[in-house]
Amino acid sequence: QVQLIESGGGLVQVGGSLRLSCAASIRTFSLYTIGWFRQAPGKEREFVAAIRRSSSDIDYADSVKGRFTISRDNARNTVYLQMNSLKPEDTAVYYCAADRSQSAALNHGPNYDYWGQGTQVTVSS
Repeated sequence: QVQLIESGGGLVQVGGSLRLSCAASIRTFSLYTIGWFRQAPGKEREFVAAIRRSSSDIDYADSVKGRFTISRDNARNTVYLQMNSLKPEDTAVYYCAADRSQSAALNHGPNYDYWGQGTQVTVSS
């Protein structure tokens, strides 16, 4: 059984920061690619960031480059998403996902095998 649990969401003002965590109950966690996706009300789910097992192969959506940072701590089976300079358009439910294979496209949702339940991020104007 694989379980992913997101935490760290909340309400922040424009320009503020949050750090999201994704804790995984995966025996071989260090072998998995971990991605972050988000879904705003009435919108489709979109890619945010992803990190491979090496921790040096990282991709970001253009909308968050320079503001968000993804990292992982394999000893704690946890991936983090540091979000700075938050904007109202960042408001969404944020999900983490795990891919057990080395898929070519990090931003392609169907490549991921397991998904968490999500954590709400709200950025007020």
